Amino acid sequence: MGSFSHYGFLILALLFSSCMVAYGGNFFQEFDFTWGGNRAKIFNGGQLLSLSLDKISGSGFQSKKEHLFGRIDMQIKLVAGNSAGTVTTYYLSSQGPTHDEIDFEFLGNVTGEPYILHTNIYAQGKGNKEQQFYLWFDPTKNFHTYSIIWKPQHIIFLVDNTPIRVYKNAESVGVPFPKNQPMRIYSSLWNADDWATRGGLVKTDWAQAPFTAYYRNYMAQSFSPSQFSDQKWQNQELDANGRRRLRWVQKNFMIYNYCTDIKRFPQGFPPECRRF
Repeated sequence: MGSFSHYGFLILALLFSSCMVAYGGNFFQEFDFTWGGNRAKIFNGGQLLSLSLDKISGSGFQSKKEHLFGRIDMQIKLVAGNSAGTVTTYYLSSQGPTHDEIDFEFLGNVTGEPYILHTNIYAQGKGNKEQQFYLWFDPTKNFHTYSIIWKPQHIIFLVDNTPIRVYKNAESVGVPFPKNQPMRIYSSLWNADDWATRGGLVKTDWAQAPFTAYYRNYMAQSFSPSQFSDQKWQNQELDANGRRRLRWVQKNFMIYNYCTDIKRFPQGFPPECRRF
């Protein structure tokens, strides 16, 4: 029985490893600090990372590796207390004027008021695909997992494995989609009190500084070439429970959707909105 079990698990592991390549765990091995000096720190032998913001500077990091399609997971505990004016970002991006980008941005607020989770997608340098949400928990009390699934057919944003947004490839109606440029993972904590909280009306209270966000349990899984020839895998999106959870989030927690902003698009919504 022990030997059968051993070989059974070995076969399962081989099957799994043939489908995706996983990276993760140690921040020392996987990331470089990009700015902010000693405001960015790694603790616990590489298992915990923090970014801080003070009146002089914020801070940021980026992954050593690039990814072309895959799943990215990061647990984050956001700035607690009065975080008005601050923005914590976590995103995938390539470089250059025609860059691609997949964004999570967390817009701070005064104590007791909710964070706004801002999402956006850029393809060939053009974004303007914003959806914004409140969260159904306090993201400053504990760590929560924020994930991006990036396939050639769609991008899925998830919070604690609950889908909050699905953006489908609409190249068939002339809308560029990020699929040719490998992207690195980036994160930063910075001051944006000219726009972040109530359109810039609420300013950063520097008496509360330094502001600090924490990161742990990073995981990146790159999809293998064999999966891209699997039509069923390519088109697999959400199961019935995932679709229910997506509807629940969008009904109860979505606070902005560019696809319903009539004032912004008086001549008609973008084609990907009309199609989906």
